[in-house]
Amino acid sequence: MRGLDPEAPRARGVRKAVITAAAVLAALGLSVSACGTGGTGARDEGPALSDSAAGSARDAAPSSSVPAPAPATPDRVDAVRMVRADPGVSTAVKRDLKPCVGDEYPVDVSYGNLTGGSAADVVINVMTCGDAVGVGSYVYREERGAYKNVFRAEEPPVYAEIDRGDLVITQQVYEKDDSVTYPSGEEVITYRWTATRFTERARTHNDYSKVVGGESAAPADQ
Repeated sequence: MRGLDPEAPRARGVRKAVITAAAVLAALGLSVSACGTGGTGARDEGPALSDSAAGSARDAAPSSSVPAPAPATPDRVDAVRMVRADPGVSTAVKRDLKPCVGDEYPVDVSYGNLTGGSAADVVINVMTCGDAVGVGSYVYREERGAYKNVFRAEEPPVYAEIDRGDLVITQQVYEKDDSVTYPSGEEVITYRWTATRFTERARTHNDYSKVVGGESAAPADQ
């Protein structure tokens, strides 16, 4: 019986490693050849979609939500004519609505989305000429091609503003001996459109410092 060669297992292992290495090199060669013939290189993300498949993928993808467009700002309205023609405006405000210089009237006009309509709402503040005290604030909403008065405040001094979709009314508070320039405080009232009208949402009262306005004289040195 022939004796066992102690080097035989090692030789078989070496041959097996050589065969495995050759197979790997051959596979790599095929892969490189395939990439070279295509001209675009290997794709990490997988095969490219055809035009029809890409279109289907785009259609299936969920679209991002698009916010509804804000109401278009209308052309400038004739605020003076609108106030004068409004039967809801008091006779006193209409009587005092006169030009200050030339044909310039003491009227501020703002446009914005307050009532959720298809057109922008119009906020009009009527003031006095000399000291710009607000004597009337009005909101007009477009309905069926015409503007309708949906809010009015005529307790001077008053001023209306649009704040992030809410109507904010500021009314100055005067105590005895207060000058027009330096009121004692203010009431700030926030309204929000609900269904068919404005409803009060919040109210804030602010007291002003007399020292800042110069109303109170500093005490004399002793």
